[in-house]
Amino acid sequence: MSDSTENTGDDTRAVAPGNTDDGTRAGATEHAGDGTRAVRAGLPEPVRNEPTLPGPVFAAHFHLPGEVSGPYTYGRDENPTWTLLESAIGELEAPGQDSVQTLVFASGMAAISSVLFSQLRAGDAVVLPADGYQVLPLVRAQLEAYGIEVRTAPTGGDAQLEVLDGAKLLWIETPSNPGLDVCDIRRLVEAAHARGALVAVDNTLATPLGQRPLELGADFSVASGTKQLTGHGDVLLGYVVGREGEAMTAVRRWRKIVGAIPGPMEAWLAHRSIATLQLRVDRQNATALRLAEALKARPEISELRYPGLPDDPSHKVASQQMRRYGCVVSFTLPTRARADRFLDALRLVDDATSFGGVRSTAERRGRWGGDDVPDGFIRFSVGAEDPEDLVADVLRALDESAH
Repeated sequence: MSDSTENTGDDTRAVAPGNTDDGTRAGATEHAGDGTRAVRAGLPEPVRNEPTLPGPVFAAHFHLPGEVSGPYTYGRDENPTWTLLESAIGELEAPGQDSVQTLVFASGMAAISSVLFSQLRAGDAVVLPADGYQVLPLVRAQLEAYGIEVRTAPTGGDAQLEVLDGAKLLWIETPSNPGLDVCDIRRLVEAAHARGALVAVDNTLATPLGQRPLELGADFSVASGTKQLTGHGDVLLGYVVGREGEAMTAVRRWRKIVGAIPGPMEAWLAHRSIATLQLRVDRQNATALRLAEALKARPEISELRYPGLPDDPSHKVASQQMRRYGCVVSFTLPTRARADRFLDALRLVDDATSFGGVRSTAERRGRWGGDDVPDGFIRFSVGAEDPEDLVADVLRALDESAH
């Protein structure tokens, strides 16, 4: 794979265009490029004088005379706006795979919880990343309170293999957040399946334009749509994609029981935002690589990580399974004070959490207390600003923060 961010081809099988049961134009983009797919994903069949993307449907209940039938009965179970969004996400995560289902949730953590708590029972064992998202320790405590054994191992070096025997579920986060280590999804999936374990991959940082976990053998692809998928910092959303069967039926049942559903406005905004996903991702990924290359020359920077750098420890594995390397760059400054001065000096970058938005953000990640990182560790999310302007702003802030 090239080190550029322009590898957008894919080898998905083409099928004849047709309609799905929900009226969306399935099959219209399986053979298309990522930009075409993102723009067209999940759109309904055209109807004269109707909008190309119908507005959000605000409804707690639907007309339902006689016996219960049809897709829409009650607002906690299904909504036409969710249906279109779920179709769009499914087309991005698993184009051409007709047996794939997608479920949207109120947040990324709602999606993560739905898989963990719908698949695991007291006495089961689960393997989590030791270096994953900083809320996972809270999840671990709750799992253990329910009598579930939790094992952890780092993402890098496929270390989770060492604690896999006897587990019911393997949870992978690659690239890891915030350290940006990468594991070999195919290798871990093969090992887990050989031991009878299911595999879920957190695809938040990569996005479906960076990697497609189901094509690499995973049972679930899970993500926070709050991040780069929607990309504007104005929507909380999560999703789970998996093949039809008992596992996804259990996830759907969990969503119904817990009621962790997105609002129709959030779902509509997310679907609207997906149309620009390829444009945003390619710009942000290209700029992230330029920023990482510029930071390599700075003597005060240590532990610089970006999977797109040819000399990054994760580059070899990442290049075998990722088509794009993400918009997040991580690095460490010598002290907490230096990191704080650097963040204060930035003019084009917001000091804020989250990542993937069109406006660059950065934060001293240690302030949350949930990540095992040095005090001066910076997670930098590259936005859609002009690359020259953003890199110049960062280099200037580094110079100013030295004093």
